[in-house]
Amino acid sequence: MHIGYARVSTDDQNLDLQNDALQAAGCDRVFRDKISGAKTERPGLTRAFEELRQGDTLVVGRLDRLGRSLKELIAQAEHLAEKNVGLQSLTEAI
Repeated sequence: MHIGYARVSTDDQNLDLQNDALQAAGCDRVFRDKISGAKTERPGLTRAFEELRQGDTLVVGRLDRLGRSLKELIAQAEHLAEKNVGLQSLTEAI
């Protein structure tokens, strides 16, 4: 299963472009946050991680939607790897 995650930093930003891209990429479900990446608690991301099962793939439009810093991004990627979950960015090859 492909699970999408979309995030914008402020309420006046729009999630539509990310939603459309994730759905076009074949995501079965998309979780969303309208919250700064500086916040450690992101409810949509938490729900996405809870939904992911072994063999699934987390899909993001850009890697910076998943983590604000390289350190945070690596930690998230390691957490996914521990669950045997793939990670796909629609704009960066990883």
